[in-house]
Amino acid sequence: MVICAAGTGLPFFTTDTGAALRAAEMACDALFKGTSVDGIYSADPKTDPKATRFERLTYNDILARDLRIMDPAAIALARDNAIPVVVFSIRTPGEVLRVLRGNGRATIVTRN
Repeated sequence: MVICAAGTGLPFFTTDTGAALRAAEMACDALFKGTSVDGIYSADPKTDPKATRFERLTYNDILARDLRIMDPAAIALARDNAIPVVVFSIRTPGEVLRVLRGNGRATIVTRN
């Protein structure tokens, strides 16, 4: 496992895009995105109590629904390089290890 932190230092590129770019350059098996929620939702669960959490999505689902868990360029880079994206809560103690072991709470994004 390789942990990359920080951005690219280039304007117009988010840290998400930098992460997807590095994952593609390094031919990573997956990209793990730790965030403040435990996966991808239909809306912001902090402001919308009716937001629905997804277990699995495709890259195209995210782009078509304009789900803003990562910027569109990062999702497109992951899609174009067939890199699964795993979105999980970095704020839940022990969740990184659980997700890496395959039994944590996360949303998995793949081609299909």
